[in-house]
Formats: sequence, structure tokens, C-alpha cells
Amino acid sequence: MVTRIPAPSKAAPGSDQNPLRTVRAQAPKVARKAAQALPPAARKAATVVQKNVRRAATGMLGLSGERMSKVDTAWLRMDSASNLMMINGVWTLSPGITWEALCERVQQRLLQYPRFRQRVLEDAAGATWVEDRNFDIAAHVLREKLLHKKGHSMQRALQDRVGELAMQPLDTRRPLWQMHLIEDFVGDDGEKGSALIVRIHHCIADGIALISVTMSLVDGGSEPPKRKPRAGKDGATAEDWIADALIKPFTGLTVKALDLAGDSAAKSLQMLGDPEKAMHHGLAGTMDMARVAYQLVSDAAALALMPDDSPTRLKGQPGSAKRVAWCPPIPLEEVKAIGKALNCSINDVLLSCVAGAIGGYLRSQGDDPTGQEIRAMIPVNLRPMEEAWKLGNRFGLVPLVLPIGVANPVERVYEVRRRMNALKGSTQPILAFAMLAVAGLMIKPAQDALLNLFGRKTTAVMTNVPGPKEQLTLCGSRVTQCMFWVPQSGDIGLGVSILSYGGGVQFGVITDTTLCPEPQQIIDAFAPEFDQLSLLTLMLPWGT
Repeated sequence: MVTRIPAPSKAAPGSDQNPLRTVRAQAPKVARKAAQALPPAARKAATVVQKNVRRAATGMLGLSGERMSKVDTAWLRMDSASNLMMINGVWTLSPGITWEALCERVQQRLLQYPRFRQRVLEDAAGATWVEDRNFDIAAHVLREKLLHKKGHSMQRALQDRVGELAMQPLDTRRPLWQMHLIEDFVGDDGEKGSALIVRIHHCIADGIALISVTMSLVDGGSEPPKRKPRAGKDGATAEDWIADALIKPFTGLTVKALDLAGDSAAKSLQMLGDPEKAMHHGLAGTMDMARVAYQLVSDAAALALMPDDSPTRLKGQPGSAKRVAWCPPIPLEEVKAIGKALNCSINDVLLSCVAGAIGGYLRSQGDDPTGQEIRAMIPVNLRPMEEAWKLGNRFGLVPLVLPIGVANPVERVYEVRRRMNALKGSTQPILAFAMLAVAGLMIKPAQDALLNLFGRKTTAVMTNVPGPKEQLTLCGSRVTQCMFWVPQSGDIGLGVSILSYGGGVQFGVITDTTLCPEPQQIIDAFAPEFDQLSLLTLMLPWGT
């Protein structure tokens, strides 16, 4: 059936003489009549299509909500059956806190960040942050009773529960975060208190940004700074993305993040952010730019041509179950003392102990790791801490090959130091950041194909986040321990986390149970590796 638009009648004196305006005014009525003439099934399909087209159009044009950045979109779409893109964390508190007190604190502080009140609407061109008009805090702050098997401690039950939740997707109809409060908890230290499990999708923020969130949530914390509206812009445009993803990381921000050596390198990176200034520097500026360009090409080739890892039992096709474990804190001052004695950084010492623990675990399983190496992707922060409250993901990835086959702790820490030094000045974190941004522009199958480059060449994702130096309190209770695990992507089945907090350093792992059924065995090898390195450091023939 064809519905004809009636011709405009002769206008009365003083009425609107614009026939186009008249047709536009009558169009909705005509559309409704046409829709009513359709069969019920076709009418329903037309309504769905109209709704999706309107949603996509308003999102693409920035007319509803705030457009998600392309990097964050890549993280949003990276979920798989084996790996969900959630950051999982655990706090233990003494004495315990109540669910009501936690809800009140979340309402006061956490919900000041718009991201925690917004849900995500996906469309063909990406995703948009929109306010959840039906926000219910009870759907995000949950009260739990911890069930534990006979003969298992509550600590083990807590670890099992974190592993379970790591594989439970967040409800996409709501903002992508949850807290699970166990009001009555007793840890291995015998202290009575509470335990808090936190789950936040990686598209909301990276680990450094979530430290800023943490600091606003605890006692004495302050609300986040008020974000100033961007004049004349609504959401992130393509031009914004190009500036954020490809230009800004080359400026002084990245110079600080990667600790690039030499004034010429710093100047050349600044020139990339200010090409007009570069024109006034003549040949010297051109040479610096050429050097950086050569570094970019070299690093891009290195990323693309990374050799495969050694085929250990920790690499393979993961399943669909996770397990986590963590160790008691190691005094940070002891780590600093070893680093100072060996002329190494704190990171060198800790990463060496991680490599030793993984090698020790493989030996305990009957494998010989001699001569073997595994690659770990390590995030590198690409923004100043004072901007962390803005949330989102602003980090790159750098591949570090861990010498798990070196048995001597002192030899191993020097080898780690050598490899870490070789990465200084690398532009690989920036390239990885740009790759994530490009992936966010693609449809999911193409994105998966691009990001599988990392998964095929990598055994672990490893993070080292500096936490607060002083112990924190939440709702009047002391935070006795805090730990977190970042997600693994693709077929990566091992995540390693190092967090400094309150004068101590904690080491935690999350594993796929198909590849590593008992991550506690890796954890149990960490402290002996540290003790052995400490002992050998004391025994070295120091000059008098």
C-alpha cells in the first residue's frame, strides 16, 4: 500500500507560505499511517530498525551522552570466553565495616565520577557513555557470605571467590563495575574484619587512574576535580583521537614516562607536538626528528617480528576458569636495600624474583627451564598522575623477556637490569597505545586479529603499580592488605601483579586453571627467591 502525502492546501492570509515546512510538519502523521498499514511482524521489525538507527546516529553525532575514546572501545570489545577485560581487586579491612557504611561512602565519593553512573551503549561506529537513569546502588554494592570448604581457610575461600568472579561478566545494562562486601572475614593472620572484592571493566580506567579513584574513596579522600566542559565539542571527535593517541604521547609527557636519555631526544619529541617550532631549529632539529623516526620504524619492526616464547606449560589454549593467589607483604625497605647494594632499581629486583619464582614453579612440575625465556607485556604510564582522575586508558605496553632459565639470583637480577635498560628510549609503548586506538576503530573480528599479535608472542601480562605509602582507612577501618589483578587478553593465561602499599610490596598472580591449576605454588616460590637474593647480596665481597 502506498500512502500519498496530500498536497498543501492554499494558505490563508498570514499563514506559513513555506510548502517545505508544511510537508515537514505533516511527515510524522504520514509515517505513522504508513507504519499502521504494515503487517504486525513487519511493523515490529521497522520499529527495531528505527530505534537502532536513531541510537547509532545520535551516538555518532555526539547528540546523546559522551563518545567513548577509541582506546577504551578496544578494551570494551576485547572480552572473550577465556579472558574478561575486568580489573579485579581485593581489600581486607580490620575491624570490619558494614554494607550500609560502604554504600554511603560510595554514594558520597565514587559516584562523583560520572563513569561510575554511566552505562555503555554500543553501535556500529563504537560506543557511547550514557547516564543510567535507573541506577541502583544495591545492584553494584553487594553483600556476600563467604562459603568455604571443610579444611580450607577463609583466605583460600576468598581466593576461590575472586577467581569465580573474574569469569562472571558484568551486566551490560548497568555501569560496568561491582563491589562484593564480605562483612565477616578472618584472614590467615587471624585478624577479624571484612573483605572487599572490586570488579571494574578496563574500558572505564587503567590501574594508575584507579589509584586516584581509591584515594578519593578512603577516609580523608577528596572528591575528584570538576571536569570543565569542552567549548564547542560534545564527546571525543576523530580529531581529538588523533591528537590524544598520536600527537600528545610524543610530547614531554612521554619523555617523563619513558625516562628518555639526552636533551636531543626530548627536543625531538616536543617538536613532533609542535611542528612549527621544529621549522626554526634547522638541520639539528631535522636530524633529531629523523632519529626519532628511525626509532619508530625500528620499534614497529621489533613489535611485528617478535619471536615466539619458549613453549612452557604456562602457554597454550586457556579454558574458562581462573584462580588467584597472593603473598603477605615484603618490606619495601629491604627491596630498596638490595637494589642499592646491587646498583639496580626496585623494579629490577622484583621482576628478577618473579622470573625466579616462575622458573622454580616449572622445576617443581618436573620441567627444566634452563635456557628458557618468557615474554611479559608490561604497561607503561603515558600521563601525569595529576590527570589520573579523568579516568580512561592512557598507557602503552612494552615487551620484557624474563630470563626464567637463569638459576643464579644475582646473575638473573643483572640480566633483568640489562634488558630493562635496553627498553629505555623505546617508542614501543606509544606504538602499542596507537595500535589499541586503531583496534578500537575496527569491527571486532579485525580487532581480534590485530591484537592476537600480542597474545601469540606473550605468556604473561605483568603490572607494577605504586600504591599509597601510608596505610589507608575506609569507613574507620584499617586497610590491612590490598591486591589487584589486571586482565589478560587473547590466549594469555598468566597475570602477575606487584603492588607497593603501606611500606610493603605484595606479589599476586591470576592464572587460567587449564594452564596452571594452583597459582599458590608460584606465589610460594616468590618469598624464597627474594630471601635467597637478599642472602647472596649480603655474602658478596663488598669493599671495606
